[in-house]
Amino acid sequence: MDRFQEMQIFTRIVDRRSFTQAAEDLNLPRATVTNSIKRLETRLGVRLLERTTRQVKPTHEGEAYYQRCTRLLADLEETEEAFRDTDPQGRLRVNMQGTLA
Repeated sequence: MDRFQEMQIFTRIVDRRSFTQAAEDLNLPRATVTNSIKRLETRLGVRLLERTTRQVKPTHEGEAYYQRCTRLLADLEETEEAFRDTDPQGRLRVNMQGTLA
């Protein structure tokens, strides 16, 4: 799993305040979502979410990470959107031997 997908999972959990609802939104098994957050927290060396049986909320560090992730994911989406469904424009030149033409 790549870092952007982990960020996407993390931000969805914070938005929905639930691992289960985030997993449903992303069409992923709940175990995948849970393991992704565990790997993310291990890699960063900080606890991002406070989990209880009734709620999930970001820690102080988790809130700061959430703010940065939302900006990065928005920039990524904007960048990809700029290149989707664009038709080529301009002159196309093709150089080939006269025998092939």
